[in-house]
Amino acid sequence: MRWTILVTTLLLFACNKKETQRTTVAKDTVMEIPETTTVIKAKKPEILLPKQYSNVRFKEVTVERIDENKFRVRGKGQIFEASFNWIIEDGHDELETGFQTTDAGAPEWGNFDFTITVQKKRENSKLTLVLFESSAKDGSRQHELPIALF
Repeated sequence: MRWTILVTTLLLFACNKKETQRTTVAKDTVMEIPETTTVIKAKKPEILLPKQYSNVRFKEVTVERIDENKFRVRGKGQIFEASFNWIIEDGHDELETGFQTTDAGAPEWGNFDFTITVQKKRENSKLTLVLFESSAKDGSRQHELPIALF
């Protein structure tokens, strides 16, 4: 009996380090029950870069939500006379409109940075910001860049 316990004890220390052994004595019989240990490695958090939007006239455009109804819009534009327009629509109505300038006119890429505030008229609507250049000829929208807000 003592030899059995001694051999069992030696076997316990010689086992694989990834498994833990538990010894149970029941009715003069020594039993080994392996308990597997699961190691869970925590995932590193993903670094989320803001989504960038671009087209022929706008590039590296990002929209950051500052408050419930306030957004910061940044990017670069290659705009004639450095002036472009924007509009916020919900699919039915134009909710807000405006214009901005870049710090350089075409053919250079000028930077812009501005904030907008808008509120939904309908709870289930989706708001879209559209940046565009107005045609010098007829005032029509050219090079539209739509960006979903919320």
